[in-house]
Amino acid sequence: MKKKLLFLACLGITQLTNAQTNIEFEEYDLDNGLHVILHEDHSTPIVAVSVLYHVGSKNEPQGRTGFAHFFEHLMFEGSPNIGRGEFTTIVQANGGAINANTSFDRTFYYEILPSNQFELGLWLESERMLHATVDNKGVETQREVVKEEKRLRIDNQPYMSFQQNMFEKAFADHPYGHTPLGSMEDLNAAQISDFADFYETFYVPDNATLSIAGDIDPDEAKELIKKYFSDIEKGSKDIPRPKPAFSVMNGEMVDTVYDNIQLPAIFLGYRIPGQSTKDSYALEMLTTLLSDGQSSRMYKTLVDGEQLAIAVQTFPFALENGGLFVTLGVTNMGVSLGDLKNGIDREVERVRNEMISEKEYEKVLNQLENDFISRNSTMAGIAESLANYHVYYGDANLINTEIKKYREITREDLQRVANTYLVNSNRVVLYYLPKKQ
Repeated sequence: MKKKLLFLACLGITQLTNAQTNIEFEEYDLDNGLHVILHEDHSTPIVAVSVLYHVGSKNEPQGRTGFAHFFEHLMFEGSPNIGRGEFTTIVQANGGAINANTSFDRTFYYEILPSNQFELGLWLESERMLHATVDNKGVETQREVVKEEKRLRIDNQPYMSFQQNMFEKAFADHPYGHTPLGSMEDLNAAQISDFADFYETFYVPDNATLSIAGDIDPDEAKELIKKYFSDIEKGSKDIPRPKPAFSVMNGEMVDTVYDNIQLPAIFLGYRIPGQSTKDSYALEMLTTLLSDGQSSRMYKTLVDGEQLAIAVQTFPFALENGGLFVTLGVTNMGVSLGDLKNGIDREVERVRNEMISEKEYEKVLNQLENDFISRNSTMAGIAESLANYHVYYGDANLINTEIKKYREITREDLQRVANTYLVNSNRVVLYYLPKKQ
């Protein structure tokens, strides 16, 4: 029976929901400030229970970097009613899946469960919010876990230090200047009182969005949510919410990184405005034009045509209060980084100097629309999108209407943002070379 339920839970990650054009939902607030979003869908016996805490690395004070990501791990330690480390065991024993992630702007927890275990998900998340275990044993355990994660994901992975190197330079004057992993020195220096203060500040209902999607009865769900969350007290501390004004860089920054790699690579990062702005939508469309698929401009020219690179990719690192338009390329054998950089620069210059054709414009819109539909085709994806749209954009209904924002971007807008942001004075250039060089 457990295997059958686990199969159903995994199905909720991959199976498409009904091919509906409109995702219906309702939202409301509890008296303690917890924002609740409910989406009812009986196409599969699955429910996704998620909680988004509006805290990421940008909320961390100087000297306490890495706290948001650290808490992603610490919040699995347990509570007075959940044994240490048993969060995952409980969910899996009931046929579900559980995970979490941290970014510059948020920390996100979710369970995907058979719908007859919906109440279990609510109980687990209420325990996390009400009285998670924050003690010396848990802190010391998770310090070692985070250090190992850094070794596996960053230190021992080729090129993966680029994010830290790039954000430090592009956002030296901004809360995005340090990445979610933060500093191991800061984590080692912190006392248990620092961790307790972080929990009491950010893990409160008025800094959280409970988003639920799947096989639920909304009236029953509301009663259960009231049962498990209404008695949790509103936060008593001011929540640091940095909102620095956006500005472009005032000069190109260039650095060389020696890494455990075989082939040289180049990373270029252009500073861009926050993800809810019109210009951010336009810049995302440009990344699709330049490198989404083998028919994209950069792939056809730099990989297939001139064979300067074995891989080239452009993507928007769009964040709440800024971000980076990142382009990376890995050189082909015998190709210099200078030649690859010149090839990338030519493609960027082309979007600055030439308006894209109507045919390319429609192709980009079609690709973005397909991505948009795919992103909201699972219960987990819907729950996450609803929470994101509410928190970052103030409009959860963008889950139905956001594609209109892309269609409002004109070909002239694409050329304008290229000339505004994709300029040499507004970028970081990182050359990655093998350590033996």
